[in-house]
Amino acid sequence: MFYDLARKALFATDPETAHELTLEGLKMGHRFGATRLLCKEKPQPVQCMGLTFPNPVGVAPGLDKNGDYFEALGDLGFGFVEIGTITPRPQPGNPKPRVFRLTKAQAMINRLGFNNKGVDHLVHRVRNHRFRGVLGINIGKNFDTPNDRAADDYLICLEKVYQYADYITVNISSPNTKNLRDLQSEDALDQLLGVLAKRREDLADKHDRLAPMALKVAPDLEEGAITAIADVVSRHGMDAVIATNTTISRDAVAGMEHAEETGGLSGAPLKEKADQVLGELRKALPENIAMIGVGGITRGQDAVDKLKKGADLVQFYTGMVYRGPELVTECLQAIAEYRGQ
Repeated sequence: MFYDLARKALFATDPETAHELTLEGLKMGHRFGATRLLCKEKPQPVQCMGLTFPNPVGVAPGLDKNGDYFEALGDLGFGFVEIGTITPRPQPGNPKPRVFRLTKAQAMINRLGFNNKGVDHLVHRVRNHRFRGVLGINIGKNFDTPNDRAADDYLICLEKVYQYADYITVNISSPNTKNLRDLQSEDALDQLLGVLAKRREDLADKHDRLAPMALKVAPDLEEGAITAIADVVSRHGMDAVIATNTTISRDAVAGMEHAEETGGLSGAPLKEKADQVLGELRKALPENIAMIGVGGITRGQDAVDKLKKGADLVQFYTGMVYRGPELVTECLQAIAEYRGQ
């Protein structure tokens, strides 16, 4: 009820302003202990990637790009929070306006372009955190780094966040950084993951801990590409695949206001495509590689559907915009019922 009222006020502002106001409000609530009252669900521990997650419901990256709010988000009942995408150098992202609501479809289109304060800011924020859940850090490349030098950017981020992240996600699937998705091609991905896997071994020796690594992929993949990605992921010992990022398809929202805006589409219309890719990847990957399902979760049953497709964990972001914190509780309750807990 409270969020229904708040949403009316927030939706009267532009999406980025609403985003900032919401996060600052959560941060203030966390400071005074109020946000801890928003979720009282029982723990649902999940073993995944060699880690123990308090429950299988997490925040997708993009909600907290810089590590400024993840402790407050954790108060809402999430078992894990993934922050980022972070790049080596700060960058402003694409010109505004760059976020658009498709309210009737419970969807959004964004072309943010990895706007963030840089990896050094994020490391400063997470160095002494008190978040009790699992913290994932999502890494990317700067917009002006050519793809043939992309590994350099990912290596910089990997080295700087390694000791602070419970797991690390390699993001090569945003549609809003020019040519980034070309890194999903078999040869480019094989080269990139090979370099990162080798550096992870070195970092594991240095820190006496092998941090899990995940790869985040796009929903706009052909069947052959899914098989190739699965092979490369397996070859280089990745621990998980996250399916999926936003889509460039507009089939599900054709004719709606803002539907022709450039960028990635998220929210309810993404669910079918994301679930399909999730299911195909699950079949193509060995059982020891985990799956995190994201894309289109706006109700508890959507989270259960992803588990049925083979996900070990789920994430959402846009669903929070439309449903608020109650979506966390609803997903946890639906999953508990599905698992007979």
